[in-house]
Amino acid sequence: MLPLLLLLLPAAHGIARLGYTPVLTTEPPLAGQKTTSTFVLDQPRCVFNNYGNADIWLVVALDGAISSFNNTDRPGSPEIAFQSFPNPARAYMTLNATLANYPCPKPAGDITVLRVGSETSCAQDETRPTCNGPLPGPGPYRVKFLALEGSVPVAETEWSAPIRLPEAKSPNTISTTGSGHSAGMIAITTILSILFAILLAGLVAMLIFWSSDSCSGSSTFSKPESVTVRRYNTHHVYDQPAARL
Repeated sequence: MLPLLLLLLPAAHGIARLGYTPVLTTEPPLAGQKTTSTFVLDQPRCVFNNYGNADIWLVVALDGAISSFNNTDRPGSPEIAFQSFPNPARAYMTLNATLANYPCPKPAGDITVLRVGSETSCAQDETRPTCNGPLPGPGPYRVKFLALEGSVPVAETEWSAPIRLPEAKSPNTISTTGSGHSAGMIAITTILSILFAILLAGLVAMLIFWSSDSCSGSSTFSKPESVTVRRYNTHHVYDQPAARL
């Protein structure tokens, strides 16, 4: 173990500190710059031009853990696996890229941002320890880019400023009195609105029925039955003299 540390010590001291600080994307204005589990960074264009053979990693750490992060940790090792973040791992490495992914100058139409936390499929997959999975809480987090040639760190950027994500609000914490109406009043208003709609629908149905029945009665005529008048004499007619003639 001691010989290995002695070999790594010169390499660690030989890491180039690049004058670049990762920042959240601001231009052009981007919807969803920060969500409850992701944030968007500018790509490090024209930063690692002297490290064409290096793999460029993004290191994501808790704000209080940057001083203890070890640049010699190998990406994907259990100590810095995404699936162990933020406890016990206090940092992880993700979004492996090369200089070809960050060309300088930027070709027209290139996407120049990185969304941290955008992969959900590998969040629980321990075979993908460098997963760019959803961030587990509001943070704050800090990030930096680290270039490795093989397993040897050769260059790094500064750590970003703390990045705090918005927190989702519990439904129980959402006030229903801000507009001057209590929850009970809102419920009563809703019920009355439904009853009024039902009553209105019933009145419309009755009007349609009556209109249809009225039209039906005015257009249908029944043929009057023929009336037969029979002549008959009452019994007292024969008591008259003229009737005997």
